Amino acid sequence: MTKQNATVFLGMSGGVDSSVSAILLKEQGYKVVGVYMKNWSKDLPGMKCPWAEDLADAKRVAVKLGIDFMVFDFEKEYKQKVVDYMLGEFQAGRTPNPDIMCNEEIKFKLFFEEALKRGADYIATGHYAKSENGKLKLAKDDNKDQTYFLYRISKEAVEKTLFPLAELKKPEVKQIAAKHNLANAYKKESMGVCFVGDVGMKDFLREYIDLKPGEIRDADTEEVLGYHDGAVFYTIGQRHGLYVGGGLPYYVVKKDLKNNIVYVSKNLNNEELWTKEIVLESIFLRDPADLPKDGNILIRLRHRAPLVPATFKKDRVILGEEVKTIAAGQSVVFYHDDICLGGGIVKS
Repeated sequence: MTKQNATVFLGMSGGVDSSVSAILLKEQGYKVVGVYMKNWSKDLPGMKCPWAEDLADAKRVAVKLGIDFMVFDFEKEYKQKVVDYMLGEFQAGRTPNPDIMCNEEIKFKLFFEEALKRGADYIATGHYAKSENGKLKLAKDDNKDQTYFLYRISKEAVEKTLFPLAELKKPEVKQIAAKHNLANAYKKESMGVCFVGDVGMKDFLREYIDLKPGEIRDADTEEVLGYHDGAVFYTIGQRHGLYVGGGLPYYVVKKDLKNNIVYVSKNLNNEELWTKEIVLESIFLRDPADLPKDGNILIRLRHRAPLVPATFKKDRVILGEEVKTIAAGQSVVFYHDDICLGGGIVKS
C-alpha cells in the first residue's frame, strides 16, 4: 500500500500538535480524515467545558487544509472507562493517571476500532512518540516525549498508528503552524484533566466526591498542625498546598482514610518518603521478547522524569539507589534502549 491510497484517521483536538500532524500527513501523500473525539461536554460550576471551542478550532483547520472531518461521540464510554475509574481510585486513597487510561481505553481502543471499521488503514495522533515495526519508541524531543502516557496501548494499535511529530521538537511544530497561518499556532496547551479542559483535579473531584474536612497531623508527634478539605487530594511526598507550620517544609508521609487524617513530616529521611523497591500490579508488557533476560531496564517514574536504571523481577522494580516514593495508582514505565516496553501501576 502506498501513501497515495492509504487513508489515515487523525485524532484532532483543536490544538497545534494534531493540526500540524494533519499538515505533515497530507504533505506525505496520505488521504487524511480529521476526527474530533467528543469525550466530555459537561460544564463545572464557574468553569465552562471548552469542547465546543476545541471542536470549532479542529474543524477550522480541517476546512483550511481541505480534509474530510467528522466527530466521534465517546462521552458515555469516557465517563465509564476514565472518569469512573479515576473517581474510584481517588476514593480508595490512590492517585490514578487518567491520561494513561484515556489513551488505553479511548484513543487507542475505541477510536482505533471505530476508525478501522469506517475504512481507515491507519490512525494518527499528535503525540510525541514513535511507532516503528510495531515498537513504541521515544520521540526525538526528550522534553515532550509522551510514551509515558502511551505505555498501555496495544501492540496492534501501535502497528497501525502514525505519529507525525516523532522526529520534531515543539518549537519546530509551532514554526510549521505559523508558516501555514493556523489560528491555533499559539494556542495555550491544556494542562487540566484529560479532555475536560483546563480544570484542576481538585475542582473536578469536588463535583463528584463527598469530601470531609479532617486533621493534618505531625507523623512523629501526633500534634494537630492544621486541617485539610479532603484526604483524597493528597499524595505521598506532596509538599505544596498543605498550609501548615513554618520554617522547613512539611511532606505528606501517610494517609489514614478511615479516620480522615493526613500525616506530614519535616524529616526528609522519613522512611515513607523513600524507596528502592516498587511493587507493581496490572503489569502490561507490549512484547515480552523485548524485555532483557537479566531484567535490567530503564524506568520512568513520572512524565518528564529522567530515565533511571532498575531491575524488573516478577511484580516489582528494584533500583540501585533510593528514589522519592511513588504514589499508589501512579505508573512506572519500562524502557530498553529507545523502546518503551510497557510498565505497571504502583500497588497500595
